[in-house]
Amino acid sequence: MSDALVVLKDVGKTFDNGTRALAHLNLTVRAGELVTLLGPSGCGKSTALRLIAELEAPSSGTITVPARKPGEVGFVFQEPTLMPWATVADNVLLPLRLQKVPAAEARRRCADVMTLVGLADFARAYPHQLSGGMRMRVSIARALAPRPSLLLMDEPFAALDEISRFRLNDDLLRLKKELATTIVFVTHSVYESVYLASRIAIMAARPGRITEEIAIDPPLPRGADLRTSAAFLDRCSRATRALERAAAEDRP
Repeated sequence: MSDALVVLKDVGKTFDNGTRALAHLNLTVRAGELVTLLGPSGCGKSTALRLIAELEAPSSGTITVPARKPGEVGFVFQEPTLMPWATVADNVLLPLRLQKVPAAEARRRCADVMTLVGLADFARAYPHQLSGGMRMRVSIARALAPRPSLLLMDEPFAALDEISRFRLNDDLLRLKKELATTIVFVTHSVYESVYLASRIAIMAARPGRITEEIAIDPPLPRGADLRTSAAFLDRCSRATRALERAAAEDRP
């Protein structure tokens, strides 16, 4: 598996308060994929993402990743977590400054990534002047500015209205193609998962683990017409049935 960016093998996570968040979780993420972790709230999706990002350490099992340089992993949280006193440009520049990227290069990369996410005209704006969708674009731009090979996204669009969510889904697919970034995307929406994914990992809770994987094969042509197509609805039905099987495993 020379193209594997992350391999989780028999991973478990138990917190200090005794909560067993994950057990026997197995997942391989390969270069170029967009993998969605699909499951109900509280099933450990976010914990799995934090383990991949090395923000948490596993209690058991192994996580194998290639040697990482600063900036090779980007993380987009559920909330934009922007600095309210800083402009859009300064928020996007933050990781580049922390990495001590030369100022001229940092400004160029900041401008490039803001153009990619549709923020070129908002460089001097402040977070409170932006809509929720625009603030999330800033968060995505900040994560992309260091040019990560792996982008981790923790339900970033969950709080947005459907139209904003659809637009950002399309923008994310465009960015993935343009930047050749591998993405692991956490969601509890079947429709969002199927629309975005090249592969879906179904998670069950108590404790969290992956019970089934669904490859979106052959790849679906993403676009406005897809959401009403028979192929899309068929994959959504398959994902829903897999979730139901996962939920059945949780019942005593």
